Amino acid sequence: QLQLVESGGGLVQPGGSLRLSCAASGFTLDRYAIGWFRQAPGKERESVSCISRTGSVTNYADSVKGRFTISRDSAKNAVYLEMNSLKPEDTAVYYCAADPSAVLLCNLREFEYDYWGQGTQVTVSS
Repeated sequence: QLQLVESGGGLVQPGGSLRLSCAASGFTLDRYAIGWFRQAPGKERESVSCISRTGSVTNYADSVKGRFTISRDSAKNAVYLEMNSLKPEDTAVYYCAADPSAVLLCNLREFEYDYWGQGTQVTVSS
């Protein structure tokens, strides 16, 4: 059973930082492109960022470019989302997901991702 587990969410003030982690259970993350998505209350889920299998390719939604950084650590079998200069509009449940079809690249198309974690809440508020 492929399982993804997010952690690192919490309450942070505007301008603050958080680092989210996505860990895998039962499989090696290196075989998948990994994406981060988020869903704010009353809104549809949206893409945030993705990273290719090797980590050489990354993509970001325009809303987070320059503030968020995605990375992966093969030794720890984990993917991270470093979030800086957080804004209230970043408040959402953040999900990581695995795409088994992307080989060299990664994409921000939600329907490409087959495996999802349960999400971690990020709240940006003063």
